[in-house]
Amino acid sequence: MTGPAPVAPARPRTDGDVLREIPMPPYVTVEDVQFAVRAVVVHAPRVWSGGIICRNDASPHPCRLHVWGRRVLTLRGLPSAEIDALVERGDPAADPRPYRPGA
Repeated sequence: MTGPAPVAPARPRTDGDVLREIPMPPYVTVEDVQFAVRAVVVHAPRVWSGGIICRNDASPHPCRLHVWGRRVLTLRGLPSAEIDALVERGDPAADPRPYRPGA
C-alpha cells in the first residue's frame, strides 16, 4: 500500500489562464472615464529585472485594468498619445478633455 501521491507546487498562472477580460460598459459615462484614468495611471508600466510589470500589482504589463482603462479612453475618443500623456503625468484624478479632431 502506498501513500498519497506527492502534490506538485502550484504553477504560476498568467492572467489569461485565470482571469478574463474586464467587460466594457455599454456606453462610456463620466464616471467610467474617471475610473479608466485611474486604471491607466495606477496600473502603469514599471521596468523590473524580469521585464515590464504593472506598477500596482506586479503582474505582466499591460495588466487587465490597464487594458480596460485604455479601451474605455479610446472609446471616449482619446488618441493613444493623449492616453500615454495621462500615464506620464501620473495624476489618477486627471480629467481628460473630450477629443475633437480638428478642434
